[in-house]
Parts: sequence; C-alpha cells; structure tokens
Amino acid sequence: MAHRSANINVMVQAAQKAARGLVRDFGEVEQLQVSVKGPSDFVSTADMKAERTIKAELKKARPDWGFLMEESAPEEGRDPRWRWIVDPLDGTTNFLHGIPHFAISIALEKDREIVAGVVFNPISDELYWAEKGQGAFMNDRRMRVSARKDVGISLFATGIPFRGRPGHAPFLEQMGRVMAVSAGIRRMGVASLDLAFTAAGRFDGFWESDLHPWDVAAGVILVREAGGFVTQIDGGPDPVHSGTILAANQTLHAALKDMVATPPAAA
Repeated sequence: MAHRSANINVMVQAAQKAARGLVRDFGEVEQLQVSVKGPSDFVSTADMKAERTIKAELKKARPDWGFLMEESAPEEGRDPRWRWIVDPLDGTTNFLHGIPHFAISIALEKDREIVAGVVFNPISDELYWAEKGQGAFMNDRRMRVSARKDVGISLFATGIPFRGRPGHAPFLEQMGRVMAVSAGIRRMGVASLDLAFTAAGRFDGFWESDLHPWDVAAGVILVREAGGFVTQIDGGPDPVHSGTILAANQTLHAALKDMVATPPAAA
C-alpha cells in the first residue's frame, strides 16, 4: 500500500469531510431542477460551505500557512513559504445539472512550487493524490500516464471557452486540428479531473486556456508524478499561474503542442 505523508493525510481528510456535504447537496439538486428559480443559488451555497469546511480543516492542522481559494480573497499565512490552493467544487456546471462528474481539488505550494496535490471525485469515490518525488496514485494504485505515441489512436481532453469569454474562434481552429488526426476529443467540464485522467492514462493529453491556479494546481503534480509533461500551451514553464496548460506523455506533448500552439493562419 502506498505511503501517505502527514500533509497528504491532512489534505485527504479535508477533502473527504467537505465531500460528505457535497454528496448530500448533490442529492438535493435533482429535486431543485423543477423549481422556477433553479438550483444555481443552492450550488453556490454548497460551494462556499465546502470551502469553509476545507479551510477550517487545513487551518486546524497547519495554522501558519496561507490560502488561495476560489471563493475568497487570498490569505497570506504567518509562514509565507507555504500556501494551500483550493477549489472546493470544480465542475459547478456539472453539479448544477445533476451530472456526477465534479471534484474537490487541494494543492500545497511551497516557495511557488506545487509539492503535493489531492483531487477527489466523491461520487465515483476516486481519490487521486501525489507528492513531489513520491509518485502519483489513484486510491492506493500507482498511476502512469499513457504510453501511446501515435496521435491517431490517442484521446485528448480540453475545455471550451463558455459564454461571455473570448477566444471561441481560435479555440475551434485548435480543436479542428486535433479532431482531424486523433481518436477523439472529450470535454468533461472539470479541469482537475481531466488532469487526473491524464495522469491515470485514461486521456492521452489535455489542453485548456483561461484557467485559474485552483483549477489545475493539484492536477499538475498528479501528471508530473505519473511521468507526464505539463507546460503552458506555448511550452512555457508555469502552467499553474499562467492561465494555460498542456499535459501529456513526453512524445504526445510535443505533437499536441504543435497542433494547439500554432497561431491561426492569416485570413
């Protein structure tokens, strides 16, 4: 059985505690679908409740560390080297529609480097975790990125810019290039799980733009510890803080980058 450090245990306990509330709330969402107002207010309450639970658990265990969380202002800890990066409910749109594909994502950053990550899908009861230099695991099974080298048999995941966000035309062009040569594209709506699935070898690669650190911080270390490459879309070194990400095994990373980082052809 894989050995979990004290920090990983703290992160897992916080995720599991928050997950209990989310699972209960997810059960309520279906009843709310029929109301005129709809469940969106309910979901943002569920999200904030999960964040409060996670923050309280992490603070109890590590009182001096800071926070970067989706629902509240950044908080510097007394020890500025350490920071938790948390998305209490990644996949709110899925959650809102009763789709059982969402996750809690918790990462630990030390001196601006991600050193541990946990992504938990409470509905499938799949817990993905990794620590720098220690490998990546799903529950207690070691994860490895896929060994495929041929784009033609590879399955890629991405995220589509949604309403009100820029970038639809270049994205469609990127997607067209990948669709033309690959086994397919999936758009599941949860960046943390897209990265976890890439670490587990289910997806052969993943790319997305317009992201926040809490969307990807835990997923980045999952892929790296599973033997994969993670960069910005243009190959830059900071996928956590830059807003763009591209993850795959070593061979496919270069191929995917060539397809999605190419600037659009001049009109």
